[in-house]
Amino acid sequence: MSVYDKLSSLGITLPPVAAPAAAYVPFVRTGNLVFLSGHIARKDGKVWAGQLGADIGTEEGKQAARAIAIDLLGTLHAAVGDLNKVTRIVKVMSLVNSVGTFTEQHLVTNGASEFFAEVFGPEKGAHARSAFGVAQVPMGACVEIELIAEVA
Repeated sequence: MSVYDKLSSLGITLPPVAAPAAAYVPFVRTGNLVFLSGHIARKDGKVWAGQLGADIGTEEGKQAARAIAIDLLGTLHAAVGDLNKVTRIVKVMSLVNSVGTFTEQHLVTNGASEFFAEVFGPEKGAHARSAFGVAQVPMGACVEIELIAEVA
C-alpha cells in the first residue's frame, strides 16, 4: 500500500507547508537526507498552547504530537514530491512544554512515533528519538517536533 493510500484510509489530507515564523527554511535536503525544521502543535488552525503537567495531560499531548507528525509529512511531501520515496524516518526530536515535575515526555512523543510507524510500516517508520521537557516552546505551543528522513 502506498503512503498516500494509507493516509487516505486514515482520513488524513496533508496540509501545505506552513510559512516559517522566523529566520529559517522549512526543510533542507542534503544528499539522501531531509532535515525538517521544528513544527509546533496546532489545533483548528491555531497554536495548540499549553503546558504538560499544568493544563494539558499526557493523552492530549500525545494527540498534539500526532497532529505535528501529520504537519511534518505535509512538509516532507513538499520537500521530496513523493512520500513513497521515503526509505526511513531516521530521527525525531521532540520538545515538550512541561512543568518541572512532568516526566512523561516520552509518552507524549509516542503520538508522533506511533503515527510514523503506522504510515510507513515498522521498518521504515522506526527511528531514533529524543524527547525533552522544556520550560517553553515558541508561541506557547505544547509540543514542537523536528524530523530527519532518508529518501531515495
